[in-house]
This record gives sequence, structure tokens and C-alpha cells, in this order.
Amino acid sequence: QVQLVESGGALVQPGGSLRLSCAVSGLDLDSITIGWFRQAAGRDPEGVSCFGLSYFGPYYAASVRGRFTISKDNAKNTFYLQMNGLTFDDTAVYYCTASSTRAEYCRRQYMDNWGKGTTVTVSS
Repeated sequence: QVQLVESGGALVQPGGSLRLSCAVSGLDLDSITIGWFRQAAGRDPEGVSCFGLSYFGPYYAASVRGRFTISKDNAKNTFYLQMNGLTFDDTAVYYCTASSTRAEYCRRQYMDNWGKGTTVTVSS
């Protein structure tokens, strides 16, 4: 079975940093698209970053570009989201996601595997 498990969420102050991790089983990280999505209270989930798209390079939402970095370690079957310069607007439940095949776009409907989420709260 496919399983994704996130970790690393925490309460942090504005300007702080966090690294989220996603442990993956049942998928080959070299042949799929991986991504991070987040859902703030009362809002729809949104794509934060995706890697391994069919035709495009790494995707970053405009709101996180230059602050967040997606990466992976194939040997450990794990991928990450490094988050720097956190702001109040980054507060959300963060989900790691993966497609069974390569996705064309970093959108929810392309991601058929989701973790349970890890909570990031940015507060002073």
C-alpha cells in the first residue's frame, strides 16, 4: 500500500524556520510527482510546491517563492519542505502529497495520495 506520513509541524514565531518531512512507502520517488499542499482555516487546500511535474520545473506558489524549498532523498524515501521567513499567513495544516504517475500541474485533482497533515502555526 501507499503511505505518506508528515512530520515537523510546530508553533513558531514570525521570521522563523521549519523543515517538514514526508516519509513515503509504496512509491518510487523517481517516477512520480511529489508536492506539498496546505489548508488554512476556512479555506480550500492550495498547492505550495511540487516537484517532478511532467513538463515543467519545480513549482512554487507566488506567496512562498524565494522562501520555501522542496527537496527529496531517494535513498531514504523521504521528501522535505524547508520553510524560511515564516509569516502569519503561512499558518495552516500542511499535507504531503504524491501522484501515482507524473502530474501535469500542481493541483489537488492530480494528487491521489495524501498524508494526514501536520500543523504549522506562526504566532508571536
